[in-house]
Amino acid sequence: MPVYNEGEAVEPVIRRLSAAVRTPHEILVVYDFDEDTTVPVVARLAPEIAGLRGLRNDIGRGVLNAMKAGIAEARGEYVLVSMADGSDEPAIVDRMVELARSGADVVAASRYMRGGRQVGGPLLKRLMSRTAGLSLHWFGGVATHDPTNNFKLYSRRFLDSVRIESRAGFELALELTVKATLADRPVAEVPTTWRDRTAGQSNFKLRAWLPHYLRWYGTAFRGRLAKLLPG
Repeated sequence: MPVYNEGEAVEPVIRRLSAAVRTPHEILVVYDFDEDTTVPVVARLAPEIAGLRGLRNDIGRGVLNAMKAGIAEARGEYVLVSMADGSDEPAIVDRMVELARSGADVVAASRYMRGGRQVGGPLLKRLMSRTAGLSLHWFGGVATHDPTNNFKLYSRRFLDSVRIESRAGFELALELTVKATLADRPVAEVPTTWRDRTAGQSNFKLRAWLPHYLRWYGTAFRGRLAKLLPG
């Protein structure tokens, strides 16, 4: 769980995640600097919530490096990326684990499959995300309807087999989903309800990160075309 000055707002998010997940787990809250307002909250909750610990990201500041640091430090057979803003739905995590144990290397929480939905959020961002996800599913050969959602579960064996090339931030989920698809790794999905954050400010920067999303969008279609063409 990457964080940036979440303060007390992170407490209910951590509590919901811990309470909802029955699978034995640890919760790594990854921060960039010791003065982050999330740090004392995690320190206060750690004696009460089993498996909760803070992790300082020493790779370099930013959400991408925080996610990379958490992935590298995680000790489980499966690694879940979840946001600190309360937008993700922790009740589906155990089902995601079941699918991973059945062989899936990537399990996506999907807003755009039957039973999934998205509540709130900027209209343009929602439209672009849905268009990208559904076009990659129907025409790009990606098994999930929602490849851009960062709320995903990955097998350790898959993570250890790939090199992360993302450079901006949240496009990491798309990169890993595309790479799994092109390598013929099993990808599964579970419907989810995503809710826009109600506290704090989003760190998502659409204009800055759009070219990085387009890179992996194009990679998926080029890879699909290469598989379809003879020779």
